[in-house]
Amino acid sequence: MKIMNKVAVLLMFLGLSHAVAAASAGTGGVSTAFSKKSTSVGVVVGSGTAFNDNYLILGVGAGYYLVKGLELGIDAQHWFSGDPSITKVSPKITYVFTQTKVVKPYLGVFYRRTFYGDYNGRSIDDENSYGYRAGAYFSTDNRVYIGGGVVYEEYTDCNSLYDCSTTYPEIVFTVSF
Repeated sequence: MKIMNKVAVLLMFLGLSHAVAAASAGTGGVSTAFSKKSTSVGVVVGSGTAFNDNYLILGVGAGYYLVKGLELGIDAQHWFSGDPSITKVSPKITYVFTQTKVVKPYLGVFYRRTFYGDYNGRSIDDENSYGYRAGAYFSTDNRVYIGGGVVYEEYTDCNSLYDCSTTYPEIVFTVSF
């Protein structure tokens, strides 16, 4: 029965629709976006569908730039108003190519642990996944960046008879202080 639960969870997520937006604020002064020792804090608001239910997605993330353009961070999301409850925690590494003035491409990798509440009185196994993201930030002025890209996510411990991956867009707003 555990395999059927995993298959059901996987199929639900393959049909998942993401409409997620994030906002970030950096620290350290004007023009410090993506700079060494800069800190970013982000908020995620969106919606999704899983288990034949609609969810409101709220999340928060934090990152620290070890060197110019290289961010080490962690994100957490909770999916509300659906059954079962879903919580996702994602450590991540992102590199922003800061050489150009207006467009700043980025690449990143992440690991994700997804925790599920009980579904119709039955326990669902938590899941692990990993993935990457690629996109670009566009500067609107020295402090505000709007980004967009694509995220690819691969689920581990998945039955090889099914497509164990998903690809979805992301939109990111970054404000540096």
